[in-house]
Amino acid sequence: MALNSVNTNQGALIALQNLNATNGELEQVQGRINTGKKVSSAKDNGAIWSIAQTQRGTSQALNAVKDSLQRGQSTIDVAIAAGESVSDLLLQMKEKALAASDTSLDTASRTALNEDFKSLRDQISKVVTNADFNGANMIKASGTTITALANSDGSSKITVAAQSLALGGANVTVAATASLSTATIAAALVTTVSTSITNVGAALAKLGTGSKSLGAHLTFTSKLQDALDAGVGNLVDADLAKESARLQALQTKQQLGVQALSIANSSTQSLLGLFR
Repeated sequence: MALNSVNTNQGALIALQNLNATNGELEQVQGRINTGKKVSSAKDNGAIWSIAQTQRGTSQALNAVKDSLQRGQSTIDVAIAAGESVSDLLLQMKEKALAASDTSLDTASRTALNEDFKSLRDQISKVVTNADFNGANMIKASGTTITALANSDGSSKITVAAQSLALGGANVTVAATASLSTATIAAALVTTVSTSITNVGAALAKLGTGSKSLGAHLTFTSKLQDALDAGVGNLVDADLAKESARLQALQTKQQLGVQALSIANSSTQSLLGLFR
């Protein structure tokens, strides 16, 4: 190739190639600064982008897990609050039954105690019926068993069994029609109510353990989600301090490239002197 030619300026071509390479790097750095990411799309780094996208999917799925756990925990907490009210009502019913078991009590007094007893009895039914959260009731007869999501693909669940506190059930053995009509019946109801109080306490303990289990897993899920998000950040986030320094270096390099191209383009002008 001719060393001196107006058709082909090798120096200018090389300078232009270097300038284009610098401009490409500068565009990449500016993109990282604008997005805050060194891998913002599959074309930046397909393998890393794919890994990060998978982890993002897992992290977002954990939002549904957290919602399920919180919903389950709220349902249990409502059931516990209602169960505690039932327990308090049973304590008052025991007091009324014990008072009515006194054989020396006159008819009017026993009738008054019976009315109080029946009012407390009926209140238990109202508490149990109204212990709903989002349409779920854990303490009514055939109540709702909580089955909360435990992982991002739904293959694991945390189950908290329902605990019926309905009248005449396995825990509250007091019948829905129970009354203190006689001293003998009242004495029998003292034992029945006492048994119910013990059973309700055991049922509430199970619900409390279930709520605590959901709360502990909710805390773990939040920490897991934070760890996943941090891991994705480690893969795709740009070091902005480093990119800032690189931006300044590339801007300087770009200016030098423009000057080098200008010098290379002006070299052909010297050939005119040969023809004067």
